[in-house]
Amino acid sequence: MNVSFLGLGRMGRVLATHIIDAGHDLTVWNRTPSNADELVEAGARFATTAKDAVAGADVVVTALFGPAAVREVVIGGELPFGPDTVWVDITTVSPDDAGAFAAWARAAGVRYVHSPVIGSLAPAANRSLGVLVGGDPENREVVLPIVSLWADPSRLWQFDAPGKAAAGKLVANLALAVSMQGLVEALDLGHASGLSTEEVLTTLTGTGLGMIAGMKGQTIRSRGFGATQFSTDLLVKDIGLMLGAVDRPLPALVAAYAALTAARDAGHGDDDFSVIAARTAAS
Repeated sequence: MNVSFLGLGRMGRVLATHIIDAGHDLTVWNRTPSNADELVEAGARFATTAKDAVAGADVVVTALFGPAAVREVVIGGELPFGPDTVWVDITTVSPDDAGAFAAWARAAGVRYVHSPVIGSLAPAANRSLGVLVGGDPENREVVLPIVSLWADPSRLWQFDAPGKAAAGKLVANLALAVSMQGLVEALDLGHASGLSTEEVLTTLTGTGLGMIAGMKGQTIRSRGFGATQFSTDLLVKDIGLMLGAVDRPLPALVAAYAALTAARDAGHGDDDFSVIAARTAAS
């Protein structure tokens, strides 16, 4: 297929590489052109504008920072979608945002699917992400060959509405944020009681925090928070979407939000979100 990819952040660059490797014709666009350099070397065409990138595409993939960027680039961008082009947005947005984008697409005659991913850069590179696909069946059928390129087949879930896919992504990221905050608190408790970091991480094996301890344990041991898999900035943005999507208290999430916001404000926004363990890891 002729695929256009708009948005080449850390995740976007990895996913776009899979499209090239699968033999599709790929045109890419990003506000910072240098982010496209490796993709162009691999065979992609770089478009200087989003409009140029979209012209003639069978599938348009957007991987932007958040809903405001989607509104600016797509809805406000007057992109030249063809009558059969399917727009698949993998940007993390709220269920209300996804519903609004779907309504805009219907009114504009654009075929729309929302397909956020669950996971970070390592599973993206290994093609083992969770992938949620929400939209009309005939539109999902068009984009499945593309989004399947980075999916663990056992973790590819389809929904009959874009908003459900958006909600699923936020639920998954809530689990990530809350479990990381739980790991930090477990380290604080363990250190206060005489356990080393290694003893705390070992003790958590097989517990509810065992997965996040296994995922981020080596980063905490090495204090390698600059080797970002999922940035603090992104998770802060996503938690804002979560808190705006409910009308009831989410106290565990609020605690994680406070820790992540403090880390961002201290200059760690581009570091891995596990940087909230930096203080306790040094104990």
